Amino acid sequence: MTIAITGITGNMGQAALAQLSNAPNIGKIKLLCHSKKRMKKLLKRHKSLRPRIELVEGGMSDRNAIRRLISDAAIVINMAAVIPPRSDQNPKAAVACNQIGTQILVEEIERVQADQPALVHVSTVAVYGNRSGAHPFARVGDPLLVSPLDVYSATKLRGEFCVLESAIEKWAVLRQSAMLHPQMLTDNIHDGLMFHTTFDSPLEWVTAHDSGVLIRNIVQKFVDGTMPDKFWKRCYNIAGGASNRNYGVNSFDDGFQIIGGKTTDYFRPGDNATRNFHGVWYLDGDELNDMFEFQSQTTSDYWQEVFRAHPVFKLGRAVPKRVIGYFMFRRLYKDKNAPHYWAKHRDEARLTAYFGGRENYEKLQRAKWKDFTLPDRNSIATKSDNDTPVYYGFDFGKADNDLTAADVAAAATAHGGKLLSEFDGDMYKKLDWLTQDGEKFTASAYTVLRAGHWFNPIYTDFVWDFDRLAKNDKVFASVWYDTHAADEDVTYSLDDDFKAHATVFSAKAAQ
Repeated sequence: MTIAITGITGNMGQAALAQLSNAPNIGKIKLLCHSKKRMKKLLKRHKSLRPRIELVEGGMSDRNAIRRLISDAAIVINMAAVIPPRSDQNPKAAVACNQIGTQILVEEIERVQADQPALVHVSTVAVYGNRSGAHPFARVGDPLLVSPLDVYSATKLRGEFCVLESAIEKWAVLRQSAMLHPQMLTDNIHDGLMFHTTFDSPLEWVTAHDSGVLIRNIVQKFVDGTMPDKFWKRCYNIAGGASNRNYGVNSFDDGFQIIGGKTTDYFRPGDNATRNFHGVWYLDGDELNDMFEFQSQTTSDYWQEVFRAHPVFKLGRAVPKRVIGYFMFRRLYKDKNAPHYWAKHRDEARLTAYFGGRENYEKLQRAKWKDFTLPDRNSIATKSDNDTPVYYGFDFGKADNDLTAADVAAAATAHGGKLLSEFDGDMYKKLDWLTQDGEKFTASAYTVLRAGHWFNPIYTDFVWDFDRLAKNDKVFASVWYDTHAADEDVTYSLDDDFKAHATVFSAKAAQ
C-alpha cells in the first residue's frame, strides 16, 4: 500500500516520518519534495526507510507534482503549510501553499475515479482566532474568527473549507494545537513573532513527538483495515490534554526557567500584544486521542528533553538577566514583526488590531510589572466552558441524527442570515445559505453547524470585517466581544502588496 505525504520537512512532518520508520506493514511512502537539500538531510536520519521512499519533486502549487504524488496512493497526509513567521515575511508563499496548494490537492484527488485515495488534512488552531477572554475553551463547531491581518490563519481557513466541501469520499480535518518542537527555542529568538503571544492566551500544547505518533497510528489503522468508520468526514482538534494547558505567560516561564529566569525578568509589560493572537483549551480533544492513543508527553517532559539536549543553556544562569533581556529580546524590537517596529514606523493598523490602538499601546509602555496583573496557572483547573457558553443558535448537544430543519435554519438566523434550501437530515448535502450581506454561498450542514464555518469577506479577500458583522451576528458576537468593544468600528484589510490597513466605518450606517 502506498502512502503519500506532504510537509514532511516541517516539525510535525519530521516527527511523523520518524514514527513511520518503526511502523509495520507500510509499503511505499511518496514524499513531496520542495527542497532537495532539506530532504537529503532528513533522509540521512532514516536510512531504514530509504528503500521504501519515493521522492516527488515540486511544491504544493505544482499541479503536475501533486498528480504524480497521489498516483497509486491509498491515503494522502497533507501536513504542508507555510506558517508564521514565514507567512508574515512571504505572504504570497502562504497563499500558494496553504490555500491554492490545498485546492489543487483536493481537485487532483477528486479527479481519481477508481480507488480514490483518502485525505487527512492538517489544519490549525489558528482558525478559532483570539480566545483570551471569557471563552478560553473551544470545540469543533465554534465560530471561526481568524485574527485580523494574519495571512496564515486566513489561508488555512480557506484550505480547510475546500476540504470540507470537496467531493472526496473519505476525508478528515485535524486542527493542530500549539506544538512544542525541538527547534522551538532557537526559532523564536530570530523574529518578533514572540511578541504576538498575549500573556493571557489559553494554550494547550501538544509535542511534535505525540503529533508524529498520531499520524503513524492513523496510517497504521488505515493500512491494517482497523480504521473506525466514524473517523471520516469529520473535523477534530489535536489536543495535548488538560495537563498541557497553560497561559501564554506560563509558556514563556517554562522556557525561561532553563536559564534560571521568568517572563518578568526579560520582558516588559508593553512588549506583547494584548489581543489578536490564537490559542484555546480544547473541550473535545479526548475524541481523537480515544481513537488513536497518541498523547504521552507533557510540557514538563518536553522542557526536560530540551534541557538534556542543550545543556549549554544552563550557562545563561550566570549571565545577568538584564543583559539577556537586552541582547536576546530587546534587539528584536527592530524586527518588522515586532510591535515596537509597528509603533516606530506608524503601522496604525497593526497597533489597532493587536492593542486596540496607539493610545492603548503607549499607555502599556509606561506600565510596570507591579501594576500589571498576570493570569495564574493554578486558576485553569477551576475554569469551565459552562461559565460563559458560546452561542450557536441551536442546541449544539443534539446528535446529528436528531437535528431538524428548524435547527439548521436557526443556526443561519443566529448569523444574521438565512437557510435557502430544504434540509432533509443529510449533514453532507450541499445547501444554499444567505449571509447578512445578502451574499449566497453553498455549504453542507456539517460545515456550518459542526465545523463552524460561515461565509464572510475573509473567505475570498483579505478583509477582516468582524466589528461590523458581529453587530448582527449573534454567533460571532458571543466570542468577538470578549476582546473587542461593541462600539469598535474597524475593518482590517491587506492590499495587493500585503500592506495593512484599518478603516473606520460608520456603525449606524451599517445598521
